[in-house]
Amino acid sequence: MKKRPDKRIATILALLILVLPGALSARERRGAKLVITLKDGQTVSGELIAVKPDSLLLFAGKDESVDLVAIKSIRIVKKDKALLGAICGLLAGDAAGIIYGKSRPEEELAGLSVLLTIPAGALIGAGAGLLAGKDKTIQLEGKPESEVGKALAYLRGKARIRDYK
Repeated sequence: MKKRPDKRIATILALLILVLPGALSARERRGAKLVITLKDGQTVSGELIAVKPDSLLLFAGKDESVDLVAIKSIRIVKKDKALLGAICGLLAGDAAGIIYGKSRPEEELAGLSVLLTIPAGALIGAGAGLLAGKDKTIQLEGKPESEVGKALAYLRGKARIRDYK
């Protein structure tokens, strides 16, 4: 009796359902980790608590307010997602290889195609994870007021307290 790919895919999905609820559980919202470069060359880093009209409120052991006029650039530090991307790519490559291999059992290279799609999927997924985890830098120095306003609106969405008044 042949083993159908449907059973293997169903098993993978069942395992994902068991693993994901822990990652999706409710917890306190965290602000983005920022590294702010000031016009005098100093750097300030910490978690973004709130975006005020004239400053950013950070938490770095203690609350610290940084005036917008003193900021040269802001780097938003993102978590590395290469491992997550590699795992997702590995699963996608495995599923694609199984489906392709089972659809063409008469071909001699069907088994080889399964073996090649697994690492290829992992590499593509790791690359996508690296791109998704790349830090974003926002330049404020020399920008018009409208662009600074857009940057602050973007940062407001990344803050722990989004609707700070």
